[in-house]
Amino acid sequence: MQRRRSSTRGFKRTATLLNDQIRRAGESRGFAVSRLLTHWAEIVGQDLAAIARPVNVGYGKGGIGATLTVLTTGPQAPMLEMQKEQLRDKVNSVYGYNAISRVRITQTALTGFAEGQASFDHKPKPAKPRLNPEIAAEADRTAREVHDGDLRAALERLGRNVLSKQKR
Repeated sequence: MQRRRSSTRGFKRTATLLNDQIRRAGESRGFAVSRLLTHWAEIVGQDLAAIARPVNVGYGKGGIGATLTVLTTGPQAPMLEMQKEQLRDKVNSVYGYNAISRVRITQTALTGFAEGQASFDHKPKPAKPRLNPEIAAEADRTAREVHDGDLRAALERLGRNVLSKQKR
């Protein structure tokens, strides 16, 4: 029986090389389960992940129940406040028991303090629909006689916008 030869030729996946570093960095911030940091969007859902980031897990003096500190922006804090229990339940499902007893919300600007420099990315804007070539040609014909280049370009844009709205 022949042994299967490794196809990686001595290379390892990046994730396996970084596992120890991620675990050490997470443990220094109180995250016993580094999956909470690395898979945050999967755990809490895209909507909550877009407005909040985990910052710290702190354990009290008695050691009963931990406090998860979550970073968000000021306008998003009231919405996150109403979802604290659902957030706590989702995070506890990762730990497998009621490890988190409280969720604390910290507010900061998008860029600011050393700890809060993570950006909260918004959903990408949907792509604009392609302009019908007939509309573009009609707008160009209409503005062709204008001699000023800037004015002609502005009139062409205006014509395209007006003509494309009429066709909708």
